Amino acid sequence: MPNPLQAVCDAAWGAKVLVSAGLLRPYWPNQALAMASAIRKYGVSPAVGFALGAARAPDRAAVIDESGSLTYAEMEARTNALAASLAGLGFTDASRVGLLCRNHRGFVEATFALAVLGCDALYLNTGFAAPQLADVMAREGATAIILDEDFLPLAGELDPGIPRVVAATIDELIKSAARANPPRPTSPGRQIILTSGTTGIPKGAQRDRPTSLTPLVAFLSKIPYRAGDVTYIAAPMFHSWGLGNAAINVALANTLVLRRRFDPEATLKLIDEQRVTALVAVPVMIQRIMALPETVRRRYDTSSLRVVALSGSALPGELATRFMDEFGDVIYNLYGSTEVAFASIATPADLRAAPGTAGRPPRGTQVRLLDAEGKPAPDGQPGRIFVGNTALFEGYTGGGGKQVVEGLMATGDTGHFDDEGRLFVDGRDDDMIVSGGENVFPREVEHLLMEHPAVADAAVVGVPDEEFGQRLRAYVVLRTSDAATPRELQDYVQAHLARYKVPREVIFLPELPRNPTGKVVTRDLPS
Repeated sequence: MPNPLQAVCDAAWGAKVLVSAGLLRPYWPNQALAMASAIRKYGVSPAVGFALGAARAPDRAAVIDESGSLTYAEMEARTNALAASLAGLGFTDASRVGLLCRNHRGFVEATFALAVLGCDALYLNTGFAAPQLADVMAREGATAIILDEDFLPLAGELDPGIPRVVAATIDELIKSAARANPPRPTSPGRQIILTSGTTGIPKGAQRDRPTSLTPLVAFLSKIPYRAGDVTYIAAPMFHSWGLGNAAINVALANTLVLRRRFDPEATLKLIDEQRVTALVAVPVMIQRIMALPETVRRRYDTSSLRVVALSGSALPGELATRFMDEFGDVIYNLYGSTEVAFASIATPADLRAAPGTAGRPPRGTQVRLLDAEGKPAPDGQPGRIFVGNTALFEGYTGGGGKQVVEGLMATGDTGHFDDEGRLFVDGRDDDMIVSGGENVFPREVEHLLMEHPAVADAAVVGVPDEEFGQRLRAYVVLRTSDAATPRELQDYVQAHLARYKVPREVIFLPELPRNPTGKVVTRDLPS
């Protein structure tokens, strides 16, 4: 039976978080009426975002990209006009539309226009090859595609009957809209995010639209976005991390700064010029920033930066420490997945006290460690990570889902808690190898190698071994070609870890094959 007192406490806490973020505050009567009208029109869906922003701050910059700046009032008008034009092309609430775009205003406008029409939006990885794009579009039942012009050659293998809308024509579609208001959908659309597919086939993950502000409040309680922030979304928006952060910042009527491609020095310059207060990235991006010469890093004024929000792949502790030593205690690292949304968030204080931690679960989220039989792992022992919150996905579009135990969903990772209750992720369930009878997680060795001054990047995997069953193989990118030898790196690992964790092979590469979210694509590593 629900506890009434707990419900009151939760509501009071949630209100405090929203007030701190600037989302809950007094509004002028005309603002309140406009906001109420937007909610009546669109409901609680992504479609309401720019309408609410236009009601609260119509003249505030909503999007700044290579093409210039657009206000919230302009974005509301443009997304409605685009939705009307797409409706004229046959897009309805029965449509499932693939979106293959880099980060720019067209991606945002298409996302919100599809929500206005009630279309399902299928977010496609910009790293797809033509056969993979065709396979995903067919498997997910997509009926149309909106794509950047440079991806048109990839669309050659799609069904010829699938309409193609080039993002570069969005301005023309907006100007040619025959009606100001698009038709209302009979049902809300869904947003379908693909899993990363680093070791297998990407799967579509779908979740229902939120029925409460609980996930937003939990997020904002740990990552302190504030109304009025200027937020550079460097992480790809086709992934849940970039898309979710964009949605949260639009809900706060913040300014989104977008660039089609990430460049480390250009990012510092952008922070300086636009007085960016929040950067949304994946760990490999700050790794590339720290790889710049110190003279280049210090060329730009980044003092406006309050938040660097990271997710998408593992964050080595030494990288977080080095970055904060130079840019201030600004890193907030979220651990989660497409399926469970978020499990835990590490604040700067967590990362200072325990480098490498994934932090603690936010309020309203449970994290448990279970053994192979689904029972709680003994205190102090590692276990499989299971998560419970109100943002769990509904299942894969092709059927099936993640294992669920007592309402908690498996992330596919193994981890442990320290004495202070901070979570550490040891590695993927299926990454753990048994070498000579010893359990080994490659991630621990990866992070250690990243601490070596000669190493710019590293990946460690398990490979078959006739004598020990399995052994470790390390792939390493050196800062300079003669910075270290394989033997020196093996000796370094042996000096810090048990002998059975020393890679039997060290292979030097010019760069690691990473996908746009920063994860190493292990199938593309040389054998």
